[in-house]
Amino acid sequence: MKKGQEILQNSTPDMVTLPREEYNRLISLQSDFLILKHQFEQLQKMVFGAKSERFVPVDMPGQLTLGLDTPQIEAPKQQEETISYTRKKNADVPATGHARLPIPANIPRVEVVIEPTEDLTGAVKIGEEITEILDYKPGRLFVKKFIRPKYKMPEVENVIVIAELPSLPIPRGNAGAGLLSHIMVSKYVDHLPLYRQIQQFKRQQITLADSTLNDWVKASCNLLEPLYNRLKQKVLQSDYLMADETPMPVLTEDKQGSTHRGYLWVYFDPLGKQVCFDYRKSRERAGPVDFLKDFKGSLQTDGYSAYTEFDNFTHITLLSCMVHARRMFSDALKNDKKRAEHALSLFKKIYDIERQAREETLSFEERKALRIEKAVPILDELKDWMTIEIVKVLPKSAIAMAMSYNLKLWHRLIRYVDDGKYLPDNNLIENSIRPVALGRKNYMFAGSHEGAQRSAMIYSFMGTCKQHGVEPFRWLEDVLGRISECKMSQLDELLPQNWVDSSVEK
Repeated sequence: MKKGQEILQNSTPDMVTLPREEYNRLISLQSDFLILKHQFEQLQKMVFGAKSERFVPVDMPGQLTLGLDTPQIEAPKQQEETISYTRKKNADVPATGHARLPIPANIPRVEVVIEPTEDLTGAVKIGEEITEILDYKPGRLFVKKFIRPKYKMPEVENVIVIAELPSLPIPRGNAGAGLLSHIMVSKYVDHLPLYRQIQQFKRQQITLADSTLNDWVKASCNLLEPLYNRLKQKVLQSDYLMADETPMPVLTEDKQGSTHRGYLWVYFDPLGKQVCFDYRKSRERAGPVDFLKDFKGSLQTDGYSAYTEFDNFTHITLLSCMVHARRMFSDALKNDKKRAEHALSLFKKIYDIERQAREETLSFEERKALRIEKAVPILDELKDWMTIEIVKVLPKSAIAMAMSYNLKLWHRLIRYVDDGKYLPDNNLIENSIRPVALGRKNYMFAGSHEGAQRSAMIYSFMGTCKQHGVEPFRWLEDVLGRISECKMSQLDELLPQNWVDSSVEK
């Protein structure tokens, strides 16, 4: 037993000289040990570790080292010298004082004139000092009271006229578009659950039942459903999409005392900057297959097996995410530092090329040419290196899993060089999912499958608003006030990417 432990700790497969049965058993034990060790390290990293995956090569020029691996030598005598340099400075920042950003001009000003306490008889005003202080008053509810006079017409007997009531978001309801927008933006953008909003309303002497707010959100989503369907159509008309999924706990009658694990599938159009969430009860491939049945183009995903179904679709070309591929080697640093660092250094060169393309604002054609010239040789080097090295490592080790993952998806990983409009990774879609993760920590679950789909609808609108720099409250307030009388042919005008804020003076 002692001999076996020493072999496990200090030997590699090619050094072992044991009977084949004993040799295979030791290799299996070593593989299981490495897998469990890697899983334990990943759990530690999730709980205690840094989230950054930034890799800095050891031999990168200008990097400081601690000198732990080098002998200590006596420091040379220090000499003084004067170093001068030129630094660029923002012209808007004042030369003296704090670099405080100016208060935007669109913020309303309330003027407070403070006169001197001295006797000003005969004094002549020669100027004034202006100091601006940004202040705040809590938002206040107000009642919009519609008064419609009734008139009896003099010429026609028994005829009474009265003006029509403006269309309301909720017929026969007493909630205006502004209040409905505030409730939904507070929940889906600011991640404030409805029960906390109820507590805020109570501080303003307004008591609202939880069922009332839920009914308002449901009615608003029913009103927005045609616009959501139109957004979905616009997303599917794109020829380049990214896809990902994230869990959504849901309360159901089937599981008393626990939640059902549903999934929000998100589809992002990086060229049109459109986001569309779709709720499904499971993580099965049937969800994306059904959603994308009319899509024709390129689909970029991670390595989840559900997406392999699209390899059989003639109208869909699969691309993989370079960040997910790189992350496998980042996770393998503790398992095989030398090999993992070599792979990460090659990934860094690939992303340096992408950075160059962004900084030079290259066109799609120029970006493709740059990738073919500089990235393809690096990609070929990486593939050849993995093909050689994978047979030298334990099959179930972290470094072996990283190489296996990359080689298995290699035909998808390198497709981004075929067109300059493609991105090497789907980081943009992960940014769209982040609000869902933040909201999940606050309101924890959806009340039903229908409620989860309503969440998908609002996340789609809010995500698209963010992509186009549209203020979500103003957009939602305007749309809720107009959509009930909007024709189907005019729905495109209400989409966040086409919406024009009528309240902004031109």
